Amino acid sequence: MSGEQPTSGPDLSSGPDIASGPDMAGDPDVAGGADLSAAARRNIPVFDDLPIPPDTANLREGPDLHPLCVPLLPLVGVWRGEGEVAYPTIEGPQHFGQQIVFAHDGRPFLSYTSQAWLLDGPGGKVVRPAAREVGWWRPQPDDTLEVLIAHATGIVEIFYGQPRTTVSWELIADAVVRTQTAKEVNAAQRLYGLVEGGDLAYVDERAMAGQPLQAHLSARLQRIVG
Repeated sequence: MSGEQPTSGPDLSSGPDIASGPDMAGDPDVAGGADLSAAARRNIPVFDDLPIPPDTANLREGPDLHPLCVPLLPLVGVWRGEGEVAYPTIEGPQHFGQQIVFAHDGRPFLSYTSQAWLLDGPGGKVVRPAAREVGWWRPQPDDTLEVLIAHATGIVEIFYGQPRTTVSWELIADAVVRTQTAKEVNAAQRLYGLVEGGDLAYVDERAMAGQPLQAHLSARLQRIVG
């Protein structure tokens, strides 16, 4: 959502509670993708004319997860829910819907895509499409995470991070590159984690538009595939 240039809103540090212990996901079967819910029987749409196997967001289908990606196993799936965006330069807070897909093709990385849409309030009607992100999560043998995220607004970020627990991950931007037409972003960090009930929650902090690093948005998403 960093593509939406912020205008005054409350601190989002009180967003979804990402617990610090390994039991934060509640039922470990949810974190391990072992439940037999409707989500477990779905996958991302498949085109059957590709010359190579398609990505999968369902660990029961497709290639085996690469051993280096096993620590990221709880993320694999399609997630959908709502969040809130606020910043000193945003009139708000504003509410948004979001879908995030973590998928893999058997190689040592996860693909990441995010689509968001502004809402007229919590659970409200769609106002318009919002931020788009694509990227890759690249786990390394020493447990370091290299994460590349490109925004449709002309911003590319390189994050480094590590797992905080078996079901939470903290990322800090090492580099932020902008096109000439992109808005100012000088620093960023994110915290992702599975919370009670197996939902995926995250908090994004940014330093942009001349402001110091502070909470920008947060969301809580439910698994719909995987």
